[in-house]
Amino acid sequence: MPLRVLVSGSSGLIGSALVPALRAAGHDVKRLVRGAVTAPDQISWNPTGPLAPEPASGFDAVVHLAGESIATRWTKAKKRRIIESRVPATRHLANALTKAQQRPRVFICASAIGYYGDRGEESLREDSPSGKGFVGEVCHQWEAAAHSAASAGIRVVQIRTGTVLSVAGGALAKMLPPFRMGLGGNIGNGRQWMSWIDLRDEVGAIQHLVETDSISGPVNLVSPNPVRNAEFTKTLASVLHRPAILPMPAFAARLAFGQMADELLLASQRVQPAKLVSSGYKFQFSDLRDSLESVLRR
Repeated sequence: MPLRVLVSGSSGLIGSALVPALRAAGHDVKRLVRGAVTAPDQISWNPTGPLAPEPASGFDAVVHLAGESIATRWTKAKKRRIIESRVPATRHLANALTKAQQRPRVFICASAIGYYGDRGEESLREDSPSGKGFVGEVCHQWEAAAHSAASAGIRVVQIRTGTVLSVAGGALAKMLPPFRMGLGGNIGNGRQWMSWIDLRDEVGAIQHLVETDSISGPVNLVSPNPVRNAEFTKTLASVLHRPAILPMPAFAARLAFGQMADELLLASQRVQPAKLVSSGYKFQFSDLRDSLESVLRR
């Protein structure tokens, strides 16, 4: 059955893949965009201020993906932008949905596995407690900002996404140039767990969550098979037919990226997609090599 879907962050890595996939499935998609409207499918909004309920009314599902990139050194100004692009924006959108004449059945909000912090060897599920650090606190506030929608009876899903594999952007796109030149290697000691997901499964999982009324609350969007950084490095180098002999020591990562290195590059997060699996979602790519080979052929 065709649905009316509103998407924020439609120009980002995930949004730019999700919108055409939803349309290919027959859904009517509108996009929340900053600034002036330049296309019939757009609705203008300012994420830093309240959103009137009228533009947000009449949708079956709202998928909120907007947020400042965190993949760079965190200055005080950068941290402020990261928070302000997530927490107030989510609160404003949630409040608008609660006041809409026709509320959506589901409100899907972006979050991240950074919620769990650096957890070593611990296997993490959706009911695992939040961790320490800047990203953990941001994710905690980000998810809490949607509570008004849940209190109003809207089904709210927070998608805790891992490392998304795509050549179009994200961590993999940044890793490819040095690895293609044979200059790749482990980050730190390489023993930290990496929880990843193929972009096509990220999109497929969001579509599944839109359509599955029984799922609410946090949902981990990761492959069922996390790998250690050393295995990720070895597999990527093998797929590219290149060596991986130039590791980045922890001190060098910290020198280059500061706090971001400790919380994103060196942190260990062994996350399981418990809710997705139990709800019947079938992964297209649960094996890292299969995903990388497919991604790099495209």
